[in-house]
Amino acid sequence: MALKFAVNNSLSAVTSLPTSIPTGSMTLLQTQTASSSSTISFTSNIDSTYDSYVFKFIDIHPSSDISQFSFNMSTDSGSNYNVTKTSSSFRAYHSEDDSETGLAYFTSMDLAQGNGFQPLTYYSGIQNDASNVGTLQIFSPSSTTFVKHFISTTNEMSRESGGNPPLSHNYYVAGYGNTTSAINAIQFKFSSGNIDSGVIKLYGIS
Repeated sequence: MALKFAVNNSLSAVTSLPTSIPTGSMTLLQTQTASSSSTISFTSNIDSTYDSYVFKFIDIHPSSDISQFSFNMSTDSGSNYNVTKTSSSFRAYHSEDDSETGLAYFTSMDLAQGNGFQPLTYYSGIQNDASNVGTLQIFSPSSTTFVKHFISTTNEMSRESGGNPPLSHNYYVAGYGNTTSAINAIQFKFSSGNIDSGVIKLYGIS
């Protein structure tokens, strides 16, 4: 059986691919840059155009020490951010001086039918070189049949208390918004203080 291959010299020159090769893509829909922002809200571009949406967090820096970077969803275009959620979380961490390591379920970041903001990080530090990075993916936000699943992975440079060395904290959070109403807006904020700096990008996934 003859096999077909893309034999062009570069990806930019490829004009066609075998039907067996998927051609999905990420489309950048919106970019927001924080500057001492109390919240960052996305109130457009979240609709039925795409089956899922990805937010990318780039060097998110808080104004208050040991604060939680978090999100919530809205079913009324941002008038209220209070969707009921159930979630789970675990974390891995390792300190710069190799004195602390761990991998465990993290009850401080899960929700059980709670409508408050869902933490995505927990010990965000305000050191000059400290920041948070990561992703949040929302699935089928416009569905009026199913709950709204989300998955997030983040990493932060943090300090659990004043005397401890900085750590790399890697968080995994997943859950669902327990609503069959369409989600059409999402807001991000820290549990205390402002988002001092950083960039959040929204992509549609096809």
